[in-house]
Amino acid sequence: MRRAKIFSGSSHPELANSICERLGVPSSPVVLKKFSNKETSVEIGCSVRNEDVFIIQSGSTQINDHLMELLIMIAACKGASASRITAVMPYFPYSKQSKKKKYRCAITAKVVANLLSVAGVDHIITMDLHAYQMQGFFNKPVDNLFAEPSIAKWIQDLVPEYTNGVVVSKNAGGAKRVTSLADRLKIDFALIHTDRTRESRRKNYCDSTMPCVTNVRVNDDEVVEDDETDETTTNLSTDDSAASTTNEDEIDIITLVGDVEGKVAFIVDDMIDNSGSFIAAANHLINKCNAKRVYVIATHGILSGDSLREIERCKSIYKLVVTNSFPIPPEKRNQISKLVIIDISATLAEAIRRTHNGESISYLFYTAI
Repeated sequence: MRRAKIFSGSSHPELANSICERLGVPSSPVVLKKFSNKETSVEIGCSVRNEDVFIIQSGSTQINDHLMELLIMIAACKGASASRITAVMPYFPYSKQSKKKKYRCAITAKVVANLLSVAGVDHIITMDLHAYQMQGFFNKPVDNLFAEPSIAKWIQDLVPEYTNGVVVSKNAGGAKRVTSLADRLKIDFALIHTDRTRESRRKNYCDSTMPCVTNVRVNDDEVVEDDETDETTTNLSTDDSAASTTNEDEIDIITLVGDVEGKVAFIVDDMIDNSGSFIAAANHLINKCNAKRVYVIATHGILSGDSLREIERCKSIYKLVVTNSFPIPPEKRNQISKLVIIDISATLAEAIRRTHNGESISYLFYTAI
């Protein structure tokens, strides 16, 4: 890659090194440090005048520090007369805040897009944005890559009985993602609906003809709005779908639309942050709907708090599959034996190569590299 420079931020050096190895170019030197007052300092260690610059910086657990680091790196390259600056952000920070859920809330993902534009970015490469409409937040070109081809290839290669499987969405917001993967694998799909309701309505649900209905008690102060963004942080038992509650009138009713009996179930989402809703869904599929085995699959493995330990203890989850778009430190990986990490560095490297050479990247939307 002539006349191109690739810089790595400090959020995910492992992924950046893999990308550079696949491209056959070294990472360009940059000095990243903090002053005693915690201000971030960036010094570009080589000339970038009239160069095509790529800065690899994914979202991470230190999201604010690494976002600020990226903005300063972009500004530094812009001030050093780079011809084009591309931010490679496998996990786009603040993507969960892509819409107003309540009054007097900010659409923070839009704020981040504005910050990147003001800093001087010319192009953004990301993967599996939480909401597709987020591409409209930017006034610069955005390439939203998909992890689906890599996930589908992993399933086809390493799950022999996948043809007798079902792709499951744990909420209505993920239906489009689930149907797309199911179509690629040529298998069925199903949908889980969780309804938070009052005890007075419980009998109506239990007596209905809808399949696989489970009552799950939750703590009133631990439940968030259930949509394509949020996950319940309920302390659910890993052996049963029911947990103790301080408010006996509040229950969650889980309903499965579809058939998973005797089949392998793939619960798919774009990210897994807290594990509560995934564990509830897995328990429901195994204990109430007689699924054969449950895989939890997500592109971005944020896995906050004790999520890994909770999934490890959950007997209903067979494997947790994520990509390496989000950094998972070794000390967290050691907490779980069920974890499988799919390497997506080849897809990102090919996107960088094609962008630099002015080639189409639509091929990457359908084919695993």
